[in-house]
Amino acid sequence: MGTKTTIAVLDKRGDNATQAVIATLSSLRLENSAGFGIATPSTVAVGKDIDALYNQKINSSIGVGYAFSKFFPHNRQQYLRLQNATLVFDGKIYSPTRTSIAGVFAKKLQQADPGRASEALLTEAEGDFSFMLAETKRIIAGRDPIGVQPLYYGENRNVAALASNRKALWKLGIEKTRSFPPGHLAFVSREGFKFKSIKILVYSEPKPVSMQKAAETLQKLLEQSVRRRVSGMKEVAVAFSGGLDSSIVAFLAKKCQANVHLIHVSLENRPETEKAKKAADDLNLPAQVYLFREADVGKVVSKVVELIEEADPAKTSIGVPFYWTAEKTAEAGFKVLLAGQGADELFGGYQRYVIDYLLCGKEKVRKAMFNDVIKLNESNIERDVKICSFHDVELRLPFASYQIAKFAVNLPVELKIERSIKTLRKLVLRKVAVNMGLPSSIVKKPKKAMQYATGVNGALKKLAKKQKITVTDYVNKLFLSQKIES
Repeated sequence: MGTKTTIAVLDKRGDNATQAVIATLSSLRLENSAGFGIATPSTVAVGKDIDALYNQKINSSIGVGYAFSKFFPHNRQQYLRLQNATLVFDGKIYSPTRTSIAGVFAKKLQQADPGRASEALLTEAEGDFSFMLAETKRIIAGRDPIGVQPLYYGENRNVAALASNRKALWKLGIEKTRSFPPGHLAFVSREGFKFKSIKILVYSEPKPVSMQKAAETLQKLLEQSVRRRVSGMKEVAVAFSGGLDSSIVAFLAKKCQANVHLIHVSLENRPETEKAKKAADDLNLPAQVYLFREADVGKVVSKVVELIEEADPAKTSIGVPFYWTAEKTAEAGFKVLLAGQGADELFGGYQRYVIDYLLCGKEKVRKAMFNDVIKLNESNIERDVKICSFHDVELRLPFASYQIAKFAVNLPVELKIERSIKTLRKLVLRKVAVNMGLPSSIVKKPKKAMQYATGVNGALKKLAKKQKITVTDYVNKLFLSQKIES
């Protein structure tokens, strides 16, 4: 398991929930934790180990437990004692304020009740976060509008619960777990979950805009997003493929005066590696290149499946190279990793969008892109954040900002892709790259999916073939063995 987790439990029978929370934290084998905490509506207890929490003998039908990383003990989890409630916050706020979350929330509470204050926090803050507010008879929970901070929920006959990973819910006897809807509040009581949408993306008619104007606006939004995510950082790593998205992130991070270190991973003898080295040279940024063998895929794939908590072959084949990226970032001593996730969904990076456009027309492809954006948390982000969290690396995603997503989903399709099989895709993003002065070799580089560019997809097929099963069955077998072990 990773080094940090948050769990909230409401016992529907009115029995003590804190023992279940502490037992679940204990069973998760949380390595490198700096300590543990448990909050109820009336108390907060913190200890260096699980026994310290057990010894507190706290009794409450509502409990929120957490383990925090020794690398991020202060700015990740924070709690705030209120008059008849306790707030536990997990994640980071980039704007509008750099003060502590406790300060932000306390200010909101002066003007409103906890429910309204929770709405205000979700509405006004840009960041990657979730929070759980333990009140006397209910829990109020919220998640950032893009869903960067992982959060899951579920219930059974005895408990309703939320957690930052699925395993915690499985250990509570909740088999059916769901990803918490981004930009929503949940009100959790003995009757279960009631959701309220607060800050979400809405599908609407595209706004007419020229390519030049759209590129200018997008550039400003990207510069602001990167600046917020590197503010206060002397050193940052960038997951680097040499492609458009990671090059833009790296270029803008460098512009913010951060020392940028490019991390490139791949299997040996892949043509994309030389292209990535050239792109790094063109950007005048140092690249750390790590090459692996096919046998190395077999060494980490089981751990990757455990971390992503799904039997999904596509997510696994992307997760393996990302696992290496996070591992090498941590070994190099970097605490923050920037990456370009989200750009393909927002700006039309996938070939299937072109096929949709050609076969079904503009409206169908716009709807497909929109649906992919609102499910970005489940399809990509949760996987990568959980992998990074295991390595004590904080993943920050400049494209996954609400302002950028809102802008992107309202753009006309023709600013993203042409109705031609030969279109380069992500047209407006390429225009931004041109305007910023990125080299032509990067601007015109076609997209190649990570699992194919690195060769990991082929390596997984070979591993499955050795066992005379399909990749789907191979990954499912690993997943089931992990679930039984946990």
